[in-house]
Amino acid sequence: MNLFFEESGDFKAGTVLAQQGEAYQVELVSGKRAKVKAKDVLLQFASPDPAELMRQAQVLGDELDLDFLWEVAGQDEFGFAELGAEYFGHAPLPHEAAGLLMKLHGAPMYFYRKGKGRYKAAPEASLKAALAGIEKKKQQALVQAQYVDELKAGRLPEAMRPLAMQLLYKPDKNSIEYKALEAACAELQTSPARLMLSVGGIASPKDLHLSRFLFEHFPKGTGFPTVQIPAMSSLPTADVQAFSIDDVTTTEIDDALSVTALADGKLKIGIHIAAPALGIQRNDAIEAIARQRMSTVYMPGDKITMLPDEVVDAFTLAEGAPRPAVSLYATLDPGDWSVLSTETRAELVPIAANLRHNELDDQVTEEALAAGSGDYPYKHELSLLWQWAQVLEKGRMAKRESFGLKPEQANRVDFNFYVENDIVTILRRKRGAPLDKIVAELMIFANSTWGKLMHDHGVPGIYRAQGGGNGGWAARMQVRMLTHAAPHQGLGVDQYAWSTSPLRRYTDLVNQWQILACVEHGVAAPLAAPFKPKDADLFAIVSAFDAAYAGYADFQTNMERYWCLRWLGQEKATRVNAVVLKDDVLRLVDIPLIIRLPGMPATPRGSQVVLDLLRWDEVDLSVEARLVEVLQVQADAALAEEVLEEAVQDEPAEALVEAEADAEVTTASESPSPADGQNSVTSATDLAPQGDNR
Repeated sequence: MNLFFEESGDFKAGTVLAQQGEAYQVELVSGKRAKVKAKDVLLQFASPDPAELMRQAQVLGDELDLDFLWEVAGQDEFGFAELGAEYFGHAPLPHEAAGLLMKLHGAPMYFYRKGKGRYKAAPEASLKAALAGIEKKKQQALVQAQYVDELKAGRLPEAMRPLAMQLLYKPDKNSIEYKALEAACAELQTSPARLMLSVGGIASPKDLHLSRFLFEHFPKGTGFPTVQIPAMSSLPTADVQAFSIDDVTTTEIDDALSVTALADGKLKIGIHIAAPALGIQRNDAIEAIARQRMSTVYMPGDKITMLPDEVVDAFTLAEGAPRPAVSLYATLDPGDWSVLSTETRAELVPIAANLRHNELDDQVTEEALAAGSGDYPYKHELSLLWQWAQVLEKGRMAKRESFGLKPEQANRVDFNFYVENDIVTILRRKRGAPLDKIVAELMIFANSTWGKLMHDHGVPGIYRAQGGGNGGWAARMQVRMLTHAAPHQGLGVDQYAWSTSPLRRYTDLVNQWQILACVEHGVAAPLAAPFKPKDADLFAIVSAFDAAYAGYADFQTNMERYWCLRWLGQEKATRVNAVVLKDDVLRLVDIPLIIRLPGMPATPRGSQVVLDLLRWDEVDLSVEARLVEVLQVQADAALAEEVLEEAVQDEPAEALVEAEADAEVTTASESPSPADGQNSVTSATDLAPQGDNR
């Protein structure tokens, strides 16, 4: 006797070897033996043999017309033998019954299974819908195959063109467009990004990196809604002639300085900060924009501003007219440069000039200031400011040492990026030049003074703090954002509240509201300030700002790396000098490009080496190089000091104490660049407190 039975959803046939109660010992067509339960048996037959039955059943099943079977079945539940008798006109033979059963079982859209060997025809509406779905899938498969062919031929299908960014960064993996892209990449053995570049879905590697960032952080685009320029109440006009010092590309001019000689021989130094808080109110339309963006985004050659251009234009400290500002005046004794008093005012400040680094850096040098030589604008004022800046720095260093930290290194280098028509220029610029130091020290003074003002009035603010944390040395020295005053040991100040860049950072705008409340309301400031003590919204701002600023900093770092690779191509660089940062991590001497050289022999930090650049990739931002020779082993002391400051920050405290000279351990978010920052680079491993000044 032979059996036709179901096992795990498959139909099989075999010869019975033995029967034990409700179970059969069966030899299958394949020769294997199996135990089959009686409840799984659908047919018992003597002939043909099992193999022939399966063959005949398959042939018959292929010939059966499903549509006709569906019509014959009617709407009542049935057994396969019943339908077989009606369809064939006689009790079905074993191969006919098996073929019919296999056909019914393989067509779940036509026939719903109701039990072993029992079925019910699908309702007409359901069948039509299912068949339409099958047809749609067939058509989609044809379209998908066409898309794959076009992609392999180097063409981007028109239907995929508007979806290019979404397919790369947030795809619907069930869409035919994504499946086509995935299939084409598999056949061409490439990545989706590279395929999109090759077929024109993305214009260039630069656009690839930019679009990835924009898709994540600016999914609705970088444009601004129409806003109304805020009106301000009348302000007194200051009796000063102020000037700013910025990079040539800066448009968001946040700060300016003034020097006034008093009748008693004292000096009054004015630090004037653009005052959007005088017009923008908490919870208005412009504030919502600033809070959503949190900061201006910088990249070489471009930027995405935090505020609309018309708002920036209304408050930037552009030369030629009085501009609204929050001014911090410090009265000084020029005999010892001690601060006798400070005063904060909201006023209109006449901006006489916007000085630019590219025009003055070569003239305003330490040597020229010491000798009183040269002829440049505001020479006398700059000389006085330089003297005070040095005193401020000395005081900070003493405070820094009182925290147990060593002095800052003075041989740090910035790299400024300038991009025009996709041609990049990268210039080395020593950090700590007089104009840099003047602005840095006076901004640190303002941020510390205003931080104390808020603290003394019991008004919360957003502070940067360093030191005093828990854990290892690196953890203790991590820069944190707090809503109360705390020391910033790396800068050597008792408190530090970002307040001097309100056009570019939302935190500074928040602090400016709080500072103005202190000035206007005095002891009643805690009740009048926009943010009250322990305001949960202030904590939310700190958290959101940290996240956004870190993302922006990562993007800036990636774009700077991209432009470094473009510079290599521009200059046709094949052999370059590099300096060892740590183990197999090196930085090129001429540009701030960090590369890893696996297998690098042990070489002291600060050593200069010669590398052959084998290849670089602007898509994944990788570089392959080969060591040619070790040129100098820590022969350049200044360079060695600079490199030690740049060393990666993941070592135990014991090693860092000597190597980094207790320098400020920061994240990338701690690095607003000199001037506006939009064309400058300050990497996470190339930071000094001067970078935390604005």
